[in-house]
Amino acid sequence: MGNRLSKIYTRTGDDGSTGLADGNRIAKNAQRVEAMGTADELNCHLGLLIECLESDDGLVETLRRIQHHLFDLGGEFAIPGSHMIGDEHIEWLEATLDQHNEDLPPLKNFILPGGTPAAAQCHLARSVCRRAERVVVALSHEDSINAASRQYLNRLSDLLFVVARVLARRGGGTEILWEQKKSGL
Repeated sequence: MGNRLSKIYTRTGDDGSTGLADGNRIAKNAQRVEAMGTADELNCHLGLLIECLESDDGLVETLRRIQHHLFDLGGEFAIPGSHMIGDEHIEWLEATLDQHNEDLPPLKNFILPGGTPAAAQCHLARSVCRRAERVVVALSHEDSINAASRQYLNRLSDLLFVVARVLARRGGGTEILWEQKKSGL
């Protein structure tokens, strides 16, 4: 990989196109490129979230694993027809989600993003994950994709919601409940 990245600029994208891993070139504003870019953006938000946590926090390992999954997901979009995300990834997300959710009280109201800086960052990652899912759905209307990729993003956004709740409640912190009466003038 070192030789491939020895020269960062290539000028090949100056015309508004980009190269896929299979050698084909497509427009930089194509839905497939949007999917790759949004997965990358989500990965960056998770990297920032990790930096909000102590290095020995158990969530760091979970989030790093997800970062690797997201890199694989981007690879799927860069190589049309490839499948790197599978049922085992979704099952792992579900088991991880259940584990973190079991000690949380049931929600009786919507919550606002926040509570702690880490929780707020996790909510931001969750919202980018939802956008990534929308982009992948749009891509699936114009091209064949691995259905597990879409499912993965759906479960991941659920997990990030639960992790945000965990982070907001840590150390005596609180979740900020939405109060309908405050939304009026």
